[in-house]
Amino acid sequence: MSMLNHKNWHEKHIETLGFGSRLADSVAKGMGSWKFIIIQTILVVLWMVLNLIGFMYHWDVYPFILLNLLFSTQAAYAAPIIMMSQNRQNDRDRVQAQADYQTNIDAKLEIEALTIKLNKLEVEKLDVIITMLEEMKKNSIQ
Repeated sequence: MSMLNHKNWHEKHIETLGFGSRLADSVAKGMGSWKFIIIQTILVVLWMVLNLIGFMYHWDVYPFILLNLLFSTQAAYAAPIIMMSQNRQNDRDRVQAQADYQTNIDAKLEIEALTIKLNKLEVEKLDVIITMLEEMKKNSIQ
């Protein structure tokens, strides 16, 4: 298999996600960013300033009930979407942990097999050395 066609576990997982799952992950990623916080803060400050200094038209007078309604609506939709993404992340982490555990078990078995093989080679070498020494001893006695 060439390296160009090889996909890692994460890439394969992304391909299995439906539209709703990808959307939830995108929303969670976007809302959990500094870019979102900064843009939202700018919009809120702009909203408040325009409503406080508006000479002719105040669409949301102090205490900004419409702004509070917008925040409540945003929170009502954002919380479950973010929780869906987090649940999926937990599932991914669990599968990845299981895969890592299996890799560790496989590596342990390989290391044990190599250790047994090395020990066998050492014993065989020692047997050969002992045989050579015994022959040398016999030859030196004669």
